[in-house]
Amino acid sequence: MFRDNVSKFVYSAVLAVLMLGASSNAWAKVALQDVRIWAAPDHTRIVFDLGGRVHYKLFTLENPNRVVIDIRNAYGEKGSYQNIDGKGLIKSVRTGVRNGHDIRVVLDVQGQIEHESFALDPNDQYSHRLVVDLKPVGQQPQIVDDEPEITIAEPQVPDGTQKYTPSLRVVAIDAGHGGEDHGARGPKGTKEKHVALAISRELAKLINAQPGMKGVLIRDGDYYIGLRERMDRARKYDADLFVSIHADAFRRSSARGGSVYVLSSRGASSEYARWLARRENASDLVGGVSLKGKDNTLASVMLDLTQSASLEASFDVGGRILSQMGKLGHLHKKTVQQAGFMVLKSPDIPSVLVETAFISNPGEEQKLRSSHYQKKMAAAIFDGVHGYFSTYRPAGETVASAGAFTTHKIRQGETLSEIAQQYRVRLNDLRAANNIRGDVVRVGQVLTIPTDS
Repeated sequence: MFRDNVSKFVYSAVLAVLMLGASSNAWAKVALQDVRIWAAPDHTRIVFDLGGRVHYKLFTLENPNRVVIDIRNAYGEKGSYQNIDGKGLIKSVRTGVRNGHDIRVVLDVQGQIEHESFALDPNDQYSHRLVVDLKPVGQQPQIVDDEPEITIAEPQVPDGTQKYTPSLRVVAIDAGHGGEDHGARGPKGTKEKHVALAISRELAKLINAQPGMKGVLIRDGDYYIGLRERMDRARKYDADLFVSIHADAFRRSSARGGSVYVLSSRGASSEYARWLARRENASDLVGGVSLKGKDNTLASVMLDLTQSASLEASFDVGGRILSQMGKLGHLHKKTVQQAGFMVLKSPDIPSVLVETAFISNPGEEQKLRSSHYQKKMAAAIFDGVHGYFSTYRPAGETVASAGAFTTHKIRQGETLSEIAQQYRVRLNDLRAANNIRGDVVRVGQVLTIPTDS
């Protein structure tokens, strides 16, 4: 009996302590430390830096259009949420205390807004965060292209031959990180996102100055873009090559040198499975041919051939870039490396990731901060890219082969005779296979290549 009474007492005491702790936690105030806004061309992100986890409520109001965020049981550290300027879709920010223990944030926005919000746990850069993404109602992500119109130089051809216009080769240049994701940080505080964007802009200038080539920036400002969205934007640009620019970091400051990565076999396999699984519900194209409606075997063969050709081309351009970077300075890895980076997973676009140098190395950080070195690094990458387009034709470039047929998706500047030359088929056979009279074709048209010609 005594033992039972002791047990009941201990149980009651523990329960009381737990309830007290739960009550204490429930009423513990959480500090709002900072508010940051990042404006991208197609969306705006607002980030609340917090001293702990919070409960919040988010809703919209009309006439005028507003987004309201109530952060429960929070208090603002001095100056943390006062005098915040609007950016992007946010015209202005108003804050105040509600019910004596909540912080209310009102965003005056432009037009009707769709919103998405989520909480993030602490990492090595930030404490707890509440992230709110805003975009106009019904608007699809936009591709903003402010690059100047490109004039394509026409090579001289002998008299009596057909006029030849070379294809416009599009290079998607991806500056790593952005917005609240600043990437690695150097000893002097240099942020990887700024270095990556500076080198990417220099690379775009060099590519756009080259006849027959065009460089497009996936990110052209200080904002974040999701990794898979970076791939999708490259596809919307109809890119022939994807180059992602980064700066490496390591816990030992002595690590130095550049390196180049292409997709690993394991990463390729996972993406292969993903594309096959979603082919019926997706409008994605592989080599100009939709996977939708194809049976498992045909879709598998088409995807496998396209992916293999892209990886082959990735190794080639990666090796050329690495060789040029070696002329500029020390290489961390002297051969092209493989890894499962998400941005390298486009099955139909040759893709490389360039680690320009170690930003964690004081000497290399100093170089990366220099506009002169940024231009030299961009020039090294450009020389590798230009060499690839000048001399290399991957076996499956813009091609998806399966069984007895091959297809080709027409790109800007290509002619029917050029395509016949590329695949070593007779021009009349190419016309007959596609029921074409004359030589008029359109960009995006998918041709069947007669393989037994």
